[in-house]
Amino acid sequence: MKELQYLNKYLFTYRYKLLIGVFITIIARIFSLFTPRLVGNSMTAIEQYLNQSNQDSSQLEGILLFNIALIISASLVSGFFTFLMRQTIINVSRFIEYDLKNEVYQHYQVLCSTFYKKNRTGDLMSRISEDVSKVRMYFGPALMYSINTIALFVIVISYMVSIAPSLTLYTLLPLPVLSITIYQLSKAINIRSTAVQETLAKLSSFTQEAFSGIGVIKSYNIQPSIENNFAVLALKSKNQNVALAKIQAWFFPLMILLIGFSNLIVIYVGGKQYIAGEIEIGVLAEFIIYVTMLTWPVATVGWVTSLVQQAEASQKRINAFLQQKPSIENGFSTKKIKQAQLSFENVSFTYPDTGIRALKDISFELKEGETLGIVGKTGAGKSTLLELIARLYDPNEGKVIIDHQNANTYSLNNLREVIGYVPQNPFLFSESIEENIRFGKNNASYEEIVEAAKNAAVHNNIIDFKHQYKTLLGERGVTLSGGQIQRISIARALIKDPMILLFDDCLSAVDADTEEKILAHLNRISQDKTTCIVSHRVTSVKNANKIIVLEDGEIIQQGTHNELLKIDGHYRDLAEKQSAEIT
Repeated sequence: MKELQYLNKYLFTYRYKLLIGVFITIIARIFSLFTPRLVGNSMTAIEQYLNQSNQDSSQLEGILLFNIALIISASLVSGFFTFLMRQTIINVSRFIEYDLKNEVYQHYQVLCSTFYKKNRTGDLMSRISEDVSKVRMYFGPALMYSINTIALFVIVISYMVSIAPSLTLYTLLPLPVLSITIYQLSKAINIRSTAVQETLAKLSSFTQEAFSGIGVIKSYNIQPSIENNFAVLALKSKNQNVALAKIQAWFFPLMILLIGFSNLIVIYVGGKQYIAGEIEIGVLAEFIIYVTMLTWPVATVGWVTSLVQQAEASQKRINAFLQQKPSIENGFSTKKIKQAQLSFENVSFTYPDTGIRALKDISFELKEGETLGIVGKTGAGKSTLLELIARLYDPNEGKVIIDHQNANTYSLNNLREVIGYVPQNPFLFSESIEENIRFGKNNASYEEIVEAAKNAAVHNNIIDFKHQYKTLLGERGVTLSGGQIQRISIARALIKDPMILLFDDCLSAVDADTEEKILAHLNRISQDKTTCIVSHRVTSVKNANKIIVLEDGEIIQQGTHNELLKIDGHYRDLAEKQSAEIT
């Protein structure tokens, strides 16, 4: 249970509820002991009546009726406290499940982009859903039945020893065999449970990717191939679950077999002791009931052990992610950014997962209210430059300076709240258009949303929809065109009213007229903002205060639009080519 030790903090948090649960369990078990004792007393009374022919039968009837009333009362009280036990302990397991899911999700939020590139979405989902559910079973049924079994064993066996020590010893002889069997089976269950959970994660990942890419699958007519791959994974999952079930299936038969041996011992040894006059007939009846009472708790030992082993395997997978540290850490400074001054000082960056050098010795400076245009061929490092500003990555060398301070000294919240970022491949949520724009500003009014949409030149498209701003989008915005997705993402950034605007080739899917309208609005809005525009179009950056041309991560040209047109090089070639395409 090494991996489950991580969860001890939750046991401490809910210690009072658990202690109440333990107390209730003990009370329930104490009341459950009344039944065998009263049955034993009744059997003894009947024996005494049969041995004394002159005894009044009405007296025996009174004893039996009184014992029956006590048995019913004790059973009702025991049942009521058992109900409270389940309510207390099972509720705690739900609280812990809630806390653990939130902890995992919050940890996912702080992990950097590299983590999400290395791990598949389906696997992330499996750990926060399936694995956490397995862990809940450890805190719920496993913990409840363990407490119940321990309480019952301590109370019952203590009482059994007090009335017939030697018979108790014989009755418990099968227990060491039971312990050894459980230990051996538990090791096998742990190994197979881990394999089951890992295969389930792969199956979830494959399914999630297949559903997300269903358009590609159908357009390339590769459904049979995908179905075959799914069938292979599903078969592997089935085989591993069957293998786990085969091991688990040994528990209950073995438990019942060993309990059966205990009953035989009670009848044989107890019968001999009764014949010898060492015990009363009632004691023999009591012991048979006690063994029966212990049957279910002992039988659940195997099931509980299985639950614990599965929880151990699942928590191991969860811990593997919780132990990962984000490569982008919060800065120590609590200073708020007040000026949108931005500069790069000899910045170089290499992607840690691929080893590809994206930027080398980049330096430039932007004052508040200025716009930087960034052009270059595919893979030149344009998007990487913007990601460094937003601290999605940190440079290997050099500094990114914002408001005269190294960007990595700011807290991530303080830094990112002043940045509006539109990535190259914008993401829209399966919400309404209104809510997708409001992601930029949680408390935005409807009028502000409409104004942002107008500035992004998408308002006219939205009001043509049947439900206008209430239109629900499909996953990742699949119900919209590429240009509409880009413009809604721009509206989301503009409504935030940030100090720094980052646009990563986000006008590539719009026509020239729409681009011109958006740029006109941006020129007006960004008068007091620092703006960086990445584009393959000269028209998108021609009004920038400064333009840099990147190639293989290095600046090969920089200047204004007019200055660069006078120089032979990539920028003038690009401008002439695009001008010829328009004419």
